[in-house]
Amino acid sequence: MMRFLLALALLAWPLSALDDDHLDAQLQRFLEVYSVLEANYADPIDPEAVFYEGVLPGMMQTLDPHSAFLNPDQFESLREMQRSTEKGFGSVVSLLPGRVIVLQTLPGSPSARAGLSPGDEIVVINRYPLASLSIEQLMGLLGQSRQQKAQLLVKRPDSVRLIPMELVPAEMADPSVRQVFFLEPGIAHVKLVNFEQATAGEFRFAIERIGAENLKGLVLDLRGNPGGIVESAAALASFFLEPGQKVLWIAAREGPAQDVNVPDDSRPYRFPVAVLVDDRSASAAELLAGALQDHDRASIIGDATFGKGLVQSVFQLSEGAAIALTTARYLTPSGRSIQRPFRDCDLYALAHCDEQPAERPEFKTDSGRIVKGGGGVNPDHIVMPRGYSEFEAAMEASNSFFEFAQQYLRQHRDVVKDFEVSPEMLDEFHSYLDARRVQPGLPEWSSTVGFIRSRLKQEYFNLAFGVEKGDEIAATRDPMVQAAMRVLREQSESRPIQ
Repeated sequence: MMRFLLALALLAWPLSALDDDHLDAQLQRFLEVYSVLEANYADPIDPEAVFYEGVLPGMMQTLDPHSAFLNPDQFESLREMQRSTEKGFGSVVSLLPGRVIVLQTLPGSPSARAGLSPGDEIVVINRYPLASLSIEQLMGLLGQSRQQKAQLLVKRPDSVRLIPMELVPAEMADPSVRQVFFLEPGIAHVKLVNFEQATAGEFRFAIERIGAENLKGLVLDLRGNPGGIVESAAALASFFLEPGQKVLWIAAREGPAQDVNVPDDSRPYRFPVAVLVDDRSASAAELLAGALQDHDRASIIGDATFGKGLVQSVFQLSEGAAIALTTARYLTPSGRSIQRPFRDCDLYALAHCDEQPAERPEFKTDSGRIVKGGGGVNPDHIVMPRGYSEFEAAMEASNSFFEFAQQYLRQHRDVVKDFEVSPEMLDEFHSYLDARRVQPGLPEWSSTVGFIRSRLKQEYFNLAFGVEKGDEIAATRDPMVQAAMRVLREQSESRPIQ
């Protein structure tokens, strides 16, 4: 093991130093430092901790924010993500500070087999009470619990007794394509949460299932998509671009840039497309958006994307470890880099502090529109997420919509798919808020009643028909989705008949 770690440590010196006969001096310097530590540090030195947690991660941080040393556990986690499966319980939950409430359980999942139901509140996980935990702490605890058998205490609505449950995590498919529904006749919505091996196939299946030949437009939602396998994003781009068109460039340190083009036998969809992005859309998601923007194939709507355009190659090492190394840069078809500058000289190498350009370079789309490189993909239409008023935030923080919908469904057993929020239901909700000391004034209530109707309907559908149906209702008040629909309607009306 020590020999392996020392061999890895040699990578800490630049290749130029290794090539001009300084290897012996560099190695001797390292061994002198390590010998002093081993002989004089107050506690015994753990070689694996020194190398795995100190030398090797520190070395990689001098390169760029995305190159990293992966210890065996981290490398296994990476491979698990690439398999498009993850250990889990098969439940969709709502997180509030100190509260985890079940919204949905997937058929046949560990959650369903254990008896969890929508509306159940998980109050204890593996002897940890949840009441005092923040949302971030809850997310961490839930992530840990999915890796092994979990002991839960669950509170049912209208019951004071806590129900013990044992959940055994199982390998579960983690599809990339979600929220496939019609926003209005002819205009569909599809959300991509990441890019995995099966993403392109999942997307093609979803589009064909809803009738691709009759679509008047598609809202492709890439918000929050961190990227993934670039080849999958390139394959998906080929569903919309013409045969032979460029999807991206790969520019390495040496040699000419390599291009990736749409296959000659491709048969693309030609309905209008609007792509939703935000500051968490990264990497492969940005490359897809950039390719469609450069070829004027889609309107990009939302906020500027994250700005990660580096090619990461993983080199497996012995002992189960690996290195994720930046080996090239991705460029969009127009030649622009989406990589944002490395601005933080304290975190990253001083050599990169001069990478921030005084002015972002300009490039042109196929039609001659100007787009800028060096900092993510800028949308064609800037639309920000909807904010919350103080009254709306108070209702959300108290989980009033969900808990009232639970109560309402218990009292009204006839579940109907054409459900609409009635004036009587609004009056009941107003009284419900009043009992919880959430007491808006008349102007505040009047200006918020549209939002209240939408949220009550969303929670009704979440509980009665599943979270995906609730998502359809949420889309009706999403300003980015609504902007995309306006753009698609205009494009559809102006397109010549094929």
